[in-house]
Amino acid sequence: MDHIEHTIKDRVGIITLNRPEKRNALSFELVSALKEAFTTFENDSRVKIIILSARGQAFCAGADLGYLQKLQGYSYEENLADSNHLKELLLQIYTLKKLVVAQVQGHALAGGCGLASVCDFVFAVPEAKFGYTEVKIGFIPAIVMTFLLRKIGESRAKQLLLSGDLVPAEEAHRLGIVNKLVPAPNLEKEVMEFALRLSNENSQEAMMVTKQMVAQVQSMPLSDALNYASEMNAKARATEDCKKGIQAFLNKEKIVW
Repeated sequence: MDHIEHTIKDRVGIITLNRPEKRNALSFELVSALKEAFTTFENDSRVKIIILSARGQAFCAGADLGYLQKLQGYSYEENLADSNHLKELLLQIYTLKKLVVAQVQGHALAGGCGLASVCDFVFAVPEAKFGYTEVKIGFIPAIVMTFLLRKIGESRAKQLLLSGDLVPAEEAHRLGIVNKLVPAPNLEKEVMEFALRLSNENSQEAMMVTKQMVAQVQSMPLSDALNYASEMNAKARATEDCKKGIQAFLNKEKIVW
C-alpha cells in the first residue's frame, strides 16, 4: 500500500495516489493497491462517499511506460492477465456500491484520464489537461474506451480517442468528462464539502441503487430497461430508507442520514 494513502474523515473515505515522482503512473502495484483500498472502503460501514485524489503535480500520467516496455517481453497470456488487472479496477470503480468523486489537481492522461472518467463525479482545476494519448505512442485506449463511450457518446469519444490530443479542463468540462472546475486553492475544500453534502443529505442505499441502475439500463433494450426500472421502483418503496424519508417529508422534519 506504499503507492497510495487512505484515510477516513467524517464518513468520507479518501484514497490518494502517492507516486508523485512517477506522476502517479499506473504500475501493477499501484493498481493492486487501489483495488484493495476501494474494496476496504466499500465494505466499511463508516464510509458513505469516496474521494480519489493524488499527490504531486499530475493526477495520473497513465501507464508506467517503463512497465509497458517490460511487458513487451511477456507472452500474450501474461499481457492479457495484466490488461484484466486494470480492467477489474476500472469496472470496480464504475460499479462500486459507493459514489466516487475524483479530485483532479493536475493532468490526467491516457489510463489516468480513464481512471478519472470512471468516477461518478470529476472536480478539476482549470490548469489540468485531459487526454487519451495512447495512439500517439502506437498503443490503443482499449479499456477506457468502453467507459468513455458510455459517458460522452461516440462522436465526442472518437474526437478524443483518435486524435490523442490533450484538451484543457474547460474543454473536458464542455465534453462531459469533468463535472465542475474549481480554482486550485479551493479544490480540496470544495470536493470535501460536496462529499459531505451527499453523505448528509442523501440516502446511501438510494444512491447505491441509482448508480447500479445507471450502469445496467444502458445495455438493455428499451422494454427490458423499463421493466427493470418498474421492478426497482417497486422494491425501493419497501425499503426502510424510503419509508423514513417519506415520513420525515410529510412531517416536515429534517432527514438525518
